[in-house]
Order: sequence, then C-alpha cells, then structure tokens
Amino acid sequence: MTSPATPPGLARFNALEERAARAALHEVCASAEWGRRLLAARPYATPDDLYASADTALAELDEPGLTEAIAGHPPIGRPKPGDPASAREQRGMAGASDDLRAEMLDLNLAYQERFGHVFLICATGLTAERMRDALKERIGNTPEREREIARAELGRINRIRLTRLVAKDA
Repeated sequence: MTSPATPPGLARFNALEERAARAALHEVCASAEWGRRLLAARPYATPDDLYASADTALAELDEPGLTEAIAGHPPIGRPKPGDPASAREQRGMAGASDDLRAEMLDLNLAYQERFGHVFLICATGLTAERMRDALKERIGNTPEREREIARAELGRINRIRLTRLVAKDA
C-alpha cells in the first residue's frame, strides 16, 4: 500500500491508470505476463517491493513468456531506432571500430542461429570489447544454460529500467 513515505516516482507509478501502467511496464519488459503480474500487485509501498515482485514474476515466466521478453530486445550493436533506453544501454558500442562492429554482427548472427534468439546481456556500463568477449564465451553454452543466463541478464536489465521508472518524479 502507498504511504506518505512512498517515493514520489513510485507513488506516480502506483497511481497510473492501468493502460498507462501497462505501457510503462512494457517499456521495461516485453513479456505481457510479467507486466500483468506487476500490475496485479500494485500498489507498492517501496521500490524494493516492486523489485521483489519483478524478480518473482521473471523467475516464474514460462518458456513462451521468456521468449516474448527476450524478443523485446534488439541485437547488441543495433539499438532500436527512437528507443532511448536501448541506445543508453548499448552506449558501450558507440565508439566501437568498424572491425569490432562487423565482428559483433557475425557473432550475433551465429548466436541467433544457435539459440534462436538475440544475445541478451545487461550492456549498461560495458565496453564493446567486454560485450564481444561475453558473446564469444556464451556461444559455447548449452541451450539450457544459455536460457538461464539470458533470464538472469533480463533480470538485471529489468531492475535498471524499473529503477529509472520509479525515480521519475514527474
């Protein structure tokens, strides 16, 4: 329940009309089921309550829900046009050389061929070289192992995006 101690950004989120809240959550995570679970648990008294609900919803996503969540992310090195979150999160690729960009494109395509989805990594704060190295390392994983790593990376991304969402005061 919202209280006078609820941070303004979280109080604003709690008060959003359902359609607007659903849209805001979809910007965080493309899984409709994940968003439904978070909406159903409103209002949140603290950001930690929201984050715990988000973590639980992600952990309980079935395979189609996880696939939907992952599909909402563009490949590393190709942020969605007009999507400031995607561009901000992939900022480490901005200064990459043409050779590194080409290598990332090849590795991304090989990864997608092997696993059937984009390479998902919480890119915030990572250099292009670190993302490339992670991709090279993870491409050798089993599909089951890689799915769990992708779920964990999605959780990190969701946390960063939720934090930004509830930090907004207006």
